[in-house]
Amino acid sequence: MSSSFAAVSSLSGQLSGPPLPTRRPVVPCRSVVMPHGAPPSLGSLRLCVRCSYATSNVGENFSSVPIDVDAEVKTERIVVLGGNGFVGSAICKAAISKGIEVVSVSRSGKASYSDSWVDQVTWVVGDAFYLNWDEVLVGATAVVSTLGGFGSEEQMKKINGEANVLAVGAAKDFGVPKFILISVHDYNLPSFLLSSGYFTGKRSAESEVLSKYPNSGVVLRPGFIYGKRKVDGYEIPLDLVGEPLERFLSAAQNFTRPLSSLPASDLLLAPPVSVDDVAFAVVNAVVDDGFFGVFTIEQIKEAAAKVRD
Repeated sequence: MSSSFAAVSSLSGQLSGPPLPTRRPVVPCRSVVMPHGAPPSLGSLRLCVRCSYATSNVGENFSSVPIDVDAEVKTERIVVLGGNGFVGSAICKAAISKGIEVVSVSRSGKASYSDSWVDQVTWVVGDAFYLNWDEVLVGATAVVSTLGGFGSEEQMKKINGEANVLAVGAAKDFGVPKFILISVHDYNLPSFLLSSGYFTGKRSAESEVLSKYPNSGVVLRPGFIYGKRKVDGYEIPLDLVGEPLERFLSAAQNFTRPLSSLPASDLLLAPPVSVDDVAFAVVNAVVDDGFFGVFTIEQIKEAAAKVRD
């Protein structure tokens, strides 16, 4: 026991003396290296942290080997087809408000709004059938299509179906990881109405999205979309009808639900949805990799609520 105590005492004596110098980190730099040719918003960032250490009584030494820290910093850049339209412009505005880079593609170019967000969007004039996709899709993390419309059978099949199918294929071939389609509510209409070019076009586009993007494709199915819509320079306040109707139908759900089995009943009973809800649901789809599949009117509203301020 005494020999052990003596050994410990001897060791303690060897360790006594002036305190060891404190080592302090010096971090003088800070360089950010981007992949060659890529603007900061489109690629991953390579962070180089150069650290040096010096004792308290020795000058700072900056000659040590730098430590490179590679980190993937995800930035979003979306391409909105039909971005200057009623729904498309709302999507552009919502995306800009969340710091997402936006490129709009439409046949008439820049939106007619005078708000500040308009100047933050890249406006491209183009037609889905003649577009140089390789230029438009550079750096895109998602494509959002609002393409659709009414007209003759041939026109409706072309704009609601063929144009969207073409866009899905182009995005997939280019390697864009996500595609978001604004479609239409699954109305319980008679079959002869559902066989029109409008609905068959929309459903063929949906099938293309879900087959090409089984784990990241998004299909939103709103009904009547309301908001302030501009047509030929005039503003149509659809919200004066849509907003109170949405509140009424939401409050009367317990009474109207038994009627939903009646043919074509949801033309009147399907709740309207605000254009802002559709826009923010798209934003949610862009930023949330776990958000994919087909979304109903109520699910659109729930998705929008997750990203609204």
